[in-house]
Amino acid sequence: MAVKIGDRAPNFTLPSQNGSTVSLGDFQGKSLVLYFYPKDDTPGCTAESCAFRDQYEVFKAAGAEVVGVSSDSPESHQKFAAKYQLPFILLSDKGDQVRKQYGATAILGLFPGRVTYVIDGKGVVQYVFDSMLNFKGHVEEALKTIQSM
Repeated sequence: MAVKIGDRAPNFTLPSQNGSTVSLGDFQGKSLVLYFYPKDDTPGCTAESCAFRDQYEVFKAAGAEVVGVSSDSPESHQKFAAKYQLPFILLSDKGDQVRKQYGATAILGLFPGRVTYVIDGKGVVQYVFDSMLNFKGHVEEALKTIQSM
């Protein structure tokens, strides 16, 4: 069942690219933009991640943190973040357990979905954006939501 606006965001604990573990609770009291993407260093995922990078300071100024999630390893995330100077956390969801909890599942059963969730400081989902091809839309819509909260 996909997470919808108004739902409590499912908790998670996953390894990050820097070796630490990160949980949803770490962001209590802050807004969180949690974006699920298919794969490190692919054209669409790079475009989306770089768009989040380019607006990262705007998100921070609005009191929000950005976190990316894919099934790639922490080592892959580390290389991806270094290559494109991504200043935010990337989490490794091996086995796609968290992806499944959120309902950001595969498109046509083949490709992991590209879904962004905006979660408020109380852990409630305020916005969901699901689009495989509108990479910048994920950033624009998340930012619009954060700024209106």
